[in-house]
Amino acid sequence: MAQDDSFKKIVSHCKEYGFIYQSSEIYDGLSAVYDYGPYGSLLKNNLKEYWWKSMVQMHDNIVGIDAAIFMHPKTWKASGHVDAFNDPLIDNKDSKKRYRADVLVEDYMAKIEGKIEKEITKAKKRFGESFDEEMYRQTNPRVVANLEKYNAAKDRLAKAMTDNDMADLKAMIEEYDIADPDTGSRNWTDVRQFNLMFSTQLGNIAGEEGKLYLRPETAQGIFVNFLNVQKTTRQKIPFGIAQIGKAFRNEIVARQFIFRMREFEQMEMQYFIQPGSQKEWYDYWKKTRMKWHEALGTPGDSLRYHDHDNLAHYADAAVDIEFKFPFGFKELEGIHSRTDFDLGAHQELSGKKLQYFDPASKESYVPYVVETSIGCDRMFLAAMTNALVEEEVEGTGNTREVLKLHPALAPIKCAVLPLKRNDDKLTGKAQEVFNSLKASFNCQYDDVGSIGKLYRRQDAIGTPFCVTIDFETLDDNTVTLRDRDSLTQERVPIEKLEGIIRERVDMANLLKQL
Repeated sequence: MAQDDSFKKIVSHCKEYGFIYQSSEIYDGLSAVYDYGPYGSLLKNNLKEYWWKSMVQMHDNIVGIDAAIFMHPKTWKASGHVDAFNDPLIDNKDSKKRYRADVLVEDYMAKIEGKIEKEITKAKKRFGESFDEEMYRQTNPRVVANLEKYNAAKDRLAKAMTDNDMADLKAMIEEYDIADPDTGSRNWTDVRQFNLMFSTQLGNIAGEEGKLYLRPETAQGIFVNFLNVQKTTRQKIPFGIAQIGKAFRNEIVARQFIFRMREFEQMEMQYFIQPGSQKEWYDYWKKTRMKWHEALGTPGDSLRYHDHDNLAHYADAAVDIEFKFPFGFKELEGIHSRTDFDLGAHQELSGKKLQYFDPASKESYVPYVVETSIGCDRMFLAAMTNALVEEEVEGTGNTREVLKLHPALAPIKCAVLPLKRNDDKLTGKAQEVFNSLKASFNCQYDDVGSIGKLYRRQDAIGTPFCVTIDFETLDDNTVTLRDRDSLTQERVPIEKLEGIIRERVDMANLLKQL
């Protein structure tokens, strides 16, 4: 299936089955803003639970907070967001559309990368088991030429971003013959910086004095509470503070669904460490976070590390965990060594000491920080991308659309289905079984349609188990338990049903792999 087609299928599936809706749709929607529907909100909450438990419950030196969205405006001055939280933007004069200049160049690079991968895929088929990919990359003229072109663009983009060279960004777009993705026009304006923060007013105070910002990230709420948390929980370094929360950025309208939104949710953990130990902890969290993704069953070729060519002003090392979305490899999670920039900047501007007293060395110092930051919405999109498949049902000649989510993440854990809806004894028994299970996990009762259609509906929303109440149930109090992935069916006594399902959908199954 072509990339565009597979992406459209995911977007369509999310709308049709109640995962994600366009915000304010009855008013023609609000661009780059989305609402999570009944199944989407459940899946999103399960993703957040998996992250939270893996961070807070599984580590005895990581605690959580929930900081306010509004913060004192000096917070964003100290963090650098007021002066430097910008994106380089360019307008197309014909289409009147606005784009991020660096993203246009990255998309150009992704096309070159796609050509390289296409050549390698063809060669693998041609040479079979004897294929030496590394040698082919080094010797095939087309691959070598494209690699040189890719690396030249990558190095030039990194330098332009580091030097804040808007003129060279414009020159790259022109030299690489980059067109408007929607119209093909190459009539571009100059590139200019645009601050991404949303601002509002505090009460009835006008002007700069009353200016507040919607937070563009959740990390600063952790930094300003560093000493509060350390003292009240009696933590010793190294320790971490985790938070899940909304953030807001005035992003340019993206064409990639929930990948880049104006209102989004972050799952972040700031790990406070002794200065000089950042390399050790950076490597630790880099490996630990990749393991978290792999535990979900994400294929190895869908995940990769990407070291930053252009470091943020606060970092001495940074890497992204990238996921292979239908539109290519893109950032899913970032691991950053932030040095002591944040605590140091807040200490300087506030005039309040943000230091840790080390009882072993009898010294006080401003801790260094290693950050892990993942977009909850991007993780949601990655989960849908990884799970949604269309497959042939063996022996039937039919196909089914199934969402093969890990059972611990599935929105609905089991569905209770009577074999016939017009038989009072069957529906009565099915309701009885449903009522006995709903206190243990999210269940669904459904009797609208044939049993085949009921199964397909549950497959499409990712329900791992279906419980069928049939005439045999009325005789011996057993039910048919159907597995979503294998399609195997087993007879199970009703009294054992809750325990069997609980064991298979338990979040502990994921956490024990970490």
